[in-house]
Amino acid sequence: MLAAYAARIDADNPLSGLEVGEIADPKPPADDWVVVDVRATALNHHDLWSLKGVGLGADQLPMVLGCDAAGLDPDGNEVVVHAVIGDPAAGGGDETMDPKRNLLSERYPGTIAEQVAVPRRNLVAKPAELSFEQAACLPTAWLTAYRMLVTRGQLPDGGSVLVQGAGGGVATAAIALAKALGATVYATSRDKAKLERAEELGATAVESGGRLPQRVDVVIETVGKATLSHSIKSLKPGGRCVIAGSTSGHLPEVDLRQVFFKQLSLVGSTMGTRDELEALLRLVADTGVRPVVDSTFALADARAAFERLEHGDVFGKIVLTAG
Repeated sequence: MLAAYAARIDADNPLSGLEVGEIADPKPPADDWVVVDVRATALNHHDLWSLKGVGLGADQLPMVLGCDAAGLDPDGNEVVVHAVIGDPAAGGGDETMDPKRNLLSERYPGTIAEQVAVPRRNLVAKPAELSFEQAACLPTAWLTAYRMLVTRGQLPDGGSVLVQGAGGGVATAAIALAKALGATVYATSRDKAKLERAEELGATAVESGGRLPQRVDVVIETVGKATLSHSIKSLKPGGRCVIAGSTSGHLPEVDLRQVFFKQLSLVGSTMGTRDELEALLRLVADTGVRPVVDSTFALADARAAFERLEHGDVFGKIVLTAG
């Protein structure tokens, strides 16, 4: 089958280790696993980190990359693949809390291929309202944003949200989902064009570090060091800053006086559960909100898609089509 995979690890030049070509078809490692025919998949920064060797060792190569997929199960049903491989029982009912959890493309081959093997429980029915390309955008970035807003952020009805760093997959998803949930949304970026796109999604644009018209209930924080101080200052008393990334650095300075005087919560969040993915799919189908697709490539052109992701001038998700 055709796949995009990590053949070598290079922390300085990650794309030098990317290969796109024919490899062996996947074989389910256990009886409760099935093979899905992939119709569409999407890129994440996790794929670039894998090529740099983060969470992936040379002894695991070659490794098919990718976490997101939508396609057909062995019975011909249209499905979305949940990327978290974990035991809910080991995490108190939440597989993201399983200490041994992993994502597709870490221990098991990933989704940027014509086929992928996954546990049967990791399949969720694809709503008919969504195309394969739209559905493939949801299992990582959109699921991460959903968990940040709803589960970890506990966004109240009619609440308010600040999304730092508009443009990335999680940030874009958070803007769209927060609006679908009825929230007032503010978004920051250093890029004027990305702020304009954020406004098209319904957010009020705010210059990076700028003063908001009001303090907010929840901040969606994926930037890290460059924005965390602003995130904390932007919260209402009792507000939550939900953190799921640190692209600008992971050792920021924090004014703890703000945290305890305003009784703020700094909350970590990672991925989401299968049940949350199912709820996300229902929300997207019912409200009409749809993923923002930056660009679409054929699987055979995966290198060009990775080059676009690495360049960073992206708004929304980069999708690859297969099958």
